[in-house]
Amino acid sequence: MKKKIAILGSTGSIGKCLINIIKKDKKNFEIILLSADEKYKELLKQAKYFNVKNLIITNKESFLKIKEEKYSKKIKIFNNFNDLDKIFKKKIDYTMSSISGIQGLKPTIEIIKHTKKIAIANKEAIICGWDLIQKGLNKHKTEFIPVDSEHFSIWYALKGLDKNLIDQIYLTASGGPFLDSSLKKLKKVNIKQAINHPNWKMGRKISIDSATMINKVFEIIEAKKIFDIPYNKLSIIVHPKSYVHAVIKFKNGLTKFVVHDTSMKIPIFNSIYSSKKKIISNNLNFKILNNLDFRIVNLKKFPLVRILKMLPDNSSFFETILVSINDILVELFLNNKIKFTDISKKMNKMLSLSSYKKYKKIKPKKIKEIINMNLTIRNDIENQISEKRC
Repeated sequence: MKKKIAILGSTGSIGKCLINIIKKDKKNFEIILLSADEKYKELLKQAKYFNVKNLIITNKESFLKIKEEKYSKKIKIFNNFNDLDKIFKKKIDYTMSSISGIQGLKPTIEIIKHTKKIAIANKEAIICGWDLIQKGLNKHKTEFIPVDSEHFSIWYALKGLDKNLIDQIYLTASGGPFLDSSLKKLKKVNIKQAINHPNWKMGRKISIDSATMINKVFEIIEAKKIFDIPYNKLSIIVHPKSYVHAVIKFKNGLTKFVVHDTSMKIPIFNSIYSSKKKIISNNLNFKILNNLDFRIVNLKKFPLVRILKMLPDNSSFFETILVSINDILVELFLNNKIKFTDISKKMNKMLSLSSYKKYKKIKPKKIKEIINMNLTIRNDIENQISEKRC
């Protein structure tokens, strides 16, 4: 029997990686739904190849264009995720949620009740709305698998183990393109240099997050929420080779290292198949293992890591504020409106404002509250930037 699946964000890097995996085993899968934001031509191409009957494209202009295509008349096309009940008559086997940004939160929560298993590759959804996601997972008895390489590695290493045995978890950071750059050089960084990651092929936004190392702050928050581990048991360690993805030290003196190729194919493949299915991968690289080269984070070079000390222990709106501020600052840098080093300077200044700090004690209860907070913060920051108050 074919495995029925859905891919949210099928034209992004994670979605395309999953598509390529399924292409090699097409006879065993039936794609019920594909979604994208703007790339309607690529979405239609995927739909034709897999004979997909349902598409969601959220960009209004792209939605109108896709409706004009001849092929689109054979399928149902939606402009949002409000009609999932019309698409799914019963639970499907698997969903990949890889829509980037906070806009991926609502679709992720909405589809949980329609799927037996969900793999989530959206940092912002987990950071800002994990309590709501977890509530949906429990209510609908849906299995969850994290797809970020670090969190997948931790999840895999901890399967069947008591989390009380954990002494410390280390998430590895490559250090990005500026690991060995001087502070002076960072002041003159351009966009091309900042998105040129030495190990991973990623989108522009996540490449900048890696260059500032805010991505590791986000990943620590994710790990805290997903595994219910306190912040004092979670650490960042720099590992330039990106070969070790997680290090877990147990109270009994033993330590687990989770190693895999520098490819998202590994966690994605394992999220859709059982661990019994073999994946074609490289042999163990003993050359790298003989020189793992772990380093302590240089806080002068990566000052955003200090944000970890500002985080509240409990879920709050502060995480949404953090994500929102970073999103808009990265956009400003990618549009040549601020310097690379301004991202960290402005971020730390804004997070210290009493008007934002008060939200550390307030917990979001609904998706709409998180989305509205994101919009409020974005408008506030745009005003601050235009009035040169930050």
